[in-house]
Amino acid sequence: MRELDELLAHYLQTFYEQTTDAEKCAFRELLELADPELIGYLLGSQIHDDPEIADVIKTIRRRAQT
Repeated sequence: MRELDELLAHYLQTFYEQTTDAEKCAFRELLELADPELIGYLLGSQIHDDPEIADVIKTIRRRAQT
């Protein structure tokens, strides 16, 4: 899905290198999810159970709006 690709690519290209090791690990775990799950987390209103992954999702959403 193009929207997911754009969100994830923007975060990766713009912010990933500046993040902590824990955030990088959480981002990599996020990338392992299936597209329907990613849609729910990044484009929908689902909240991930893992707080570190949930924080990365919030960051991706917030930074996509700037």
